[in-house]
Amino acid sequence: MSKIEIRNVTKRYGSATVVDNVSMSVEKGSITVVVGTSGSGKSTLMRMINRLVPITEGQIFVGGQNIMDVPATELRRKIGYAIQGHGLFPHRTVAQNIATVPQLLGWDAARTDSRVTELLGLFNLDPATFAEKYPHQLSGGQQQRVGVARALAAEPELLLMDEPFGALDPVIRGKAQDDLLAIQKQFGTTVVLVTHDMDEAFHLGNQIAVMSEGKLLQCSTPEKILTEPSDPFVQQLTGTSDRALKLMSLTPLKDSMEPAKSGLPYSLAQSLNLRDALAEMIWQGVDEAAVQDANKAAVGSISMNRLIELGRKA
Repeated sequence: MSKIEIRNVTKRYGSATVVDNVSMSVEKGSITVVVGTSGSGKSTLMRMINRLVPITEGQIFVGGQNIMDVPATELRRKIGYAIQGHGLFPHRTVAQNIATVPQLLGWDAARTDSRVTELLGLFNLDPATFAEKYPHQLSGGQQQRVGVARALAAEPELLLMDEPFGALDPVIRGKAQDDLLAIQKQFGTTVVLVTHDMDEAFHLGNQIAVMSEGKLLQCSTPEKILTEPSDPFVQQLTGTSDRALKLMSLTPLKDSMEPAKSGLPYSLAQSLNLRDALAEMIWQGVDEAAVQDANKAAVGSISMNRLIELGRKA
């Protein structure tokens, strides 16, 4: 159901063209991040996928089906939608908020309650503590997690997210991004996420779509966006001063480590990327570290000199 094909899509308001002949594909089970400055058309493009904004020209297919062949209310119930500021119903409890779409779909109470409990647990919100609370009793980060949980409640194969973490402070924002990656991996959900934050795009996206003035300038992997920008604006948006660090953040440590050595005083998880490994070694003041797998078994090593060499090549 969840592969998306956007074909020559245009949106006009009177004489103003907001989205201009955009075509792109989103593979099932992937995360595509749409980036651009304010007014670039990125949110409008995403909202056309669930028909919150009518299409002027072109077609959008979800799972091979033209979205115009599906009643709008039915389409939206199959697609999760999360927005900045969460949009929770203030007079409904956390559990009632999360249960909104399952109830609309006619799920029985036992199935709905089970799903609410499952999602609260996945987002580290103890059901006994949070289920009966109201949104105003939660922190901003907790509200955002409930908003994403609500969007996932009916087990959608497709999740649309419009600046979902924009209102969060940097620490909570990073945790929310990691939560999303973990949940997306667990459920295999196809995600389209709109943001103006390039760091967020590189952290989350399997592919990044760059928009400007309604046009799609490039839709590629993060690596290609960095190393083969198709347009001066794309290069400007990604920045050049920290390009090496951005590329290091896209490279897994396990792909670049050296042979294992005994007697090294500090260890790193092989799940880290090269940038995080470099940061850890600088913080700990070590020149060399062992690399361990999830079972704490040594599988390699990495030196500061090796990381610096890799950074120069990036």
